[in-house]
Amino acid sequence: MEVKKLSISWQFLIVLVLILQILSALDFDPYRVLGVSRTASQADIKKAYKKLAREWHPDKNKDPGAEDKFIQISKAYEILSNEEKRSNYDHYGDAGENQGYKKQQQQQEYRFRHFHENFYFDESFFHFPFNSERRDSIDEKYLLHFSHYVNEVVPDSFKKPYLIKITSDWCFSCIHIEPVWKEVVQELEGLGVGIGVVHAGYERRLAHHLGAHSTPSILGIINGKVSFFHNAVVRENLRQFVESLLPGNLVEKVTNKNYVRFLSGWQQENKPHVLLFDQMPVVPLLYKLTAFAYKDYLSFGYVYVGLRGAEELTRQYNINVHAPTLLIFKEHINKPADVIQGRGMKKQVIDDFITQNKYLLAARLTSQKLFHELCPVKRSHRQRKYCVVLLTAEATKLSQPFEAFLSFALANTQDTVRFVHVYSSRQQEFANTLLPDSDVFRGKSAVSILERRNTAGRVVFKTLEDPWTGSESDKFILLGYLDQLRKDPALLSSEAVLPDLTDELAPVFLLRWLYSASEYISDCWDSIFHNNWREMMPLLSLIFSALFILFGTVIMQAFSDSNDERESNPPDKQEVHEKSGKTEPTFSKENSSKIPKKGFVEVTELTDVTYTSNLVRLRPGHMNVVLILSNSTKTSLLQKFALEVYTFTGSSCLHFSFLSLDKHREWLEYLLEFAQDAAPIPNQYDKHFMDRDYTGYVLALNGHKKYFCLFKPQKTVEEEEAAIGSCSDLDSSLHLGESRGKSSSALGSRPIKGKLSKLSLWMERLLEGSLQRFYIPSWPELD
Repeated sequence: MEVKKLSISWQFLIVLVLILQILSALDFDPYRVLGVSRTASQADIKKAYKKLAREWHPDKNKDPGAEDKFIQISKAYEILSNEEKRSNYDHYGDAGENQGYKKQQQQQEYRFRHFHENFYFDESFFHFPFNSERRDSIDEKYLLHFSHYVNEVVPDSFKKPYLIKITSDWCFSCIHIEPVWKEVVQELEGLGVGIGVVHAGYERRLAHHLGAHSTPSILGIINGKVSFFHNAVVRENLRQFVESLLPGNLVEKVTNKNYVRFLSGWQQENKPHVLLFDQMPVVPLLYKLTAFAYKDYLSFGYVYVGLRGAEELTRQYNINVHAPTLLIFKEHINKPADVIQGRGMKKQVIDDFITQNKYLLAARLTSQKLFHELCPVKRSHRQRKYCVVLLTAEATKLSQPFEAFLSFALANTQDTVRFVHVYSSRQQEFANTLLPDSDVFRGKSAVSILERRNTAGRVVFKTLEDPWTGSESDKFILLGYLDQLRKDPALLSSEAVLPDLTDELAPVFLLRWLYSASEYISDCWDSIFHNNWREMMPLLSLIFSALFILFGTVIMQAFSDSNDERESNPPDKQEVHEKSGKTEPTFSKENSSKIPKKGFVEVTELTDVTYTSNLVRLRPGHMNVVLILSNSTKTSLLQKFALEVYTFTGSSCLHFSFLSLDKHREWLEYLLEFAQDAAPIPNQYDKHFMDRDYTGYVLALNGHKKYFCLFKPQKTVEEEEAAIGSCSDLDSSLHLGESRGKSSSALGSRPIKGKLSKLSLWMERLLEGSLQRFYIPSWPELD
């Protein structure tokens, strides 16, 4: 019993000690100890550490707590000076020193969880590691947060592509692809690909920003743009996906036919050129990733040594074809500036090799950014950097002054001196600032030695008194100045503020606009069909709905009754009023081309019963075509009238009637009085008043607008050849075909049906709206 109590007390003591250790670890904040912010740079951290270490050193500070304080300061600096420990502390609150303790704690806790795990979820049996601590141990070092993604991953994606996995808890597919993911991460991370993991449950904002709406999702990021992976999750597919993210023009295939052109491009591109000789027919992914990382500084080419014709290149540069070989060429294409060779070259080795040869021996200053990199600002007296600048004229071939300057730079390479040159014609303000106001240097080259004092452009410089010709005496004088600078920096006696350099290699506005437009179109295409299709669904739904409504309306109109369409859209607003200039209704030719619905023409008599409905209250846009006839000519004229107007019966806006001259002569003559250019109508005292023949006349009556058009039959053959049907063509004889006596005997040899022979042409002009209109104040009553 006592042994059991002793065991319990020991366990309680161990738990208490562990709790105290955890509390003390949580209370320790290295940023607070050093008094710096979480965004402090290494220089600020080091400065704060030195200041506090001098203040709290036990040998200098006699405070009883000085030793403990000094230990905390040292521990805080140890964490923050190490980027890995600092990152672990920022993300997890632990610098990674308690990993052994964590393993021990996990072993102790396993006994208490063993029953629960094996009884409810036997993970070893089902092969589903639901325990997030075990499953996420692979991904926890790659976990991304929104701020980390925006501030670090996106800017870094312009130097290397990123492969990111979107995962969540209780994701069965995530567990399924985990072995493949682990294998691919180990391979690609060693090649220089950035890796990231986003937990959709805890980082919903980042997952939504990336456009990932399901788990698992795998995406790539390059140049700040997101591309989703849509194939099966296997090693080869993921590797090809990363390779497809890279631009296609990173590495140029070089043979014995184009190697001179490739290596000679250093003068135009202002870059060293790199050649890789290898036995693989395709460019290795590691080399492509290196080319992408240093694309702004070097141009990359690849030589497949197994290709026919590559023997000339391998012999010229003495290449061992059995091992990959990297050559860097600068200003001289016949001899490489540096060489590295070996099987299985690692990324770090290649990066160090490239970094040491990023610039030409005497690079041309083409932008302010390059000027900052080649001629950095002086940070201290021990870190002086001098720039020897050759101001020369632009030439297609290497001039003698530049070749002499280049040979001098090759022979006097130093860590504190950088040799550059500037085209005076392209950077005139820069050159004029360094050259003295003298005609001695006009059209000639000059050499200046300068040291930058601040980023605002302030420099101290010394320009050689004589123009640079590249002679031995010029080299001797320049060498003397450089030797003297090591002892006396005051040699640079002149001071000036240099203007910013013009970016010579920047694309013109049109090209920049085309590039931006192509990228925007590409982004939209990817967003619609690949990346964020869920976010595009509302817009696509709106577009398809509008198209459905539009085409549905067109189809319904096509199959709807044309009568309802005409009635709902009266054509009153389509005609042109010739006198007032206002919009008037017209009849289009489409109406005349309508196929007649019936096999006959429906003609009604205009009487006092039908007068109101067929004329006075006629619907807007409709017209009544009235034939004038007598009892003796009724049958023949109606037959001819029906033949002439039959093709126009398909129009729902036209109605056909006839008027008996024997019953309503006064009504007709009242209307004809408003035909202004017609001959005066004889008064009733004329002895031939009742003998005037109006048979064959046709009136087109618009009841709503109160106007009519007039058709008169032809009298002779000569009149039939003239213009027909216009009311403006009335001649001085209003009663054409008039005869003294009865109409039947007056017709003579001309048939009665011939009076309407031109009626169809008149109807065409009526529908066109080209006939003259005669307006009346009101319709008279039909007695």
